[in-house]
Amino acid sequence: MNTDFYRIRRLPPYLFAEVNAMKAAARARGEDIIDLGMGNPDLPTPQHIVDKLTATVQDPKTHRYSASRGIPGLRRALARYYERRFDVGLDPESEVVVTLGSKEGLANLAQAITTPGDVVVTPNPSYPIHPYGFMIAGAAVRHIEAGPGADLMGELARAVEHSVPTPTAIVLNFPSNPTAQVVDLDFYREAVAFARKHEIYILSDLAYAEIYFDGNPPPSILEVEDAREIAVEFTSMSKTYSMAGWRIGFAAGNKDLIGALTRVKSYLDYGAFTPIQVAATAALDGPQDCVEEHRQTYQRRRDVLVSGLAAAGWDIPAPAATMFAWAPLPEAYRDLGSMEFAKLLLSEAKVAVSPGVGFGEFGEGYLRIALVENEQRIRQATRNIKRFLTRHTPDQEPVSGAMAELA
Repeated sequence: MNTDFYRIRRLPPYLFAEVNAMKAAARARGEDIIDLGMGNPDLPTPQHIVDKLTATVQDPKTHRYSASRGIPGLRRALARYYERRFDVGLDPESEVVVTLGSKEGLANLAQAITTPGDVVVTPNPSYPIHPYGFMIAGAAVRHIEAGPGADLMGELARAVEHSVPTPTAIVLNFPSNPTAQVVDLDFYREAVAFARKHEIYILSDLAYAEIYFDGNPPPSILEVEDAREIAVEFTSMSKTYSMAGWRIGFAAGNKDLIGALTRVKSYLDYGAFTPIQVAATAALDGPQDCVEEHRQTYQRRRDVLVSGLAAAGWDIPAPAATMFAWAPLPEAYRDLGSMEFAKLLLSEAKVAVSPGVGFGEFGEGYLRIALVENEQRIRQATRNIKRFLTRHTPDQEPVSGAMAELA
């Protein structure tokens, strides 16, 4: 029986599998591993949101099928959020759809608008769903370098010029996972003008809109005049309100794209559990001091990480947003590569991180470090790394002999 399935065949090997297997084995041996790898928020969901969920779930009527496109109250709440945060007015009936997290929305929109042979432009390095959602849908993906120092608009212009057929869509993600880069509204104006000229859709991932530091709120592409002619934007409750496991997100913007996504979803799901949608409405409409508290917590963790690694002799840029630091490998370890260095940190410093190459070829030479442990644990991680870097150089056998495990 044939098991060489077409869509599975298009997916590359999961590059984080090796590090994850080593992490699991170390923990099975009783080792204390400080996990700064996966971007899984550790902060609790604010209590008023949990209380709304538990109150709503007591009503048996909420246990029935929900609305695939999202309950009206939640779509209106998202529109109110855009109005007060970005001064953007949205029609909750035609320009908003609720998704099961932004990841599901991106994947199902890819299914809705893509046919085999279409070209989609995605950043590299990038969050995996950005290219692979379209690869699963059958598209050809053209990667453009989007790391620190890259000329993104120049890369984009070259990609479009040399693509046959003309790309269907461009994926943008700012603040960026994994690189933590941010852009200003002028960048979005230029991107929108470019996309309108070439009749290309823009899919903007704004999942980290509220995790920003130093008082610089990231803009929305929908703030640009005429952006809704070609753009749709994905947002999420996961990071803003520490609701990652609740699986609630949104797509907003271009009516044609929202209509296509809504129609596909109507065949695939009945929407999130109604009490979760009601609680998400309470999150968007309720007190927002919890968002500021989360933001300050991540900023303190960022500062602890950056200063601790600097004390260890490893200087990394302080991210302006997201819950990640995008850290270039220490100079002495550049030739080792991000995967081997990540495995070395796990074996010798007991710190798990994500190798940059797992986010695309242009991620090589970097690590993504997630701010998902408390300040004390992050200090412990930087002390462990300092001890490791002090006692070990790339041409030495590690103290524990763990290089045999890495071979």
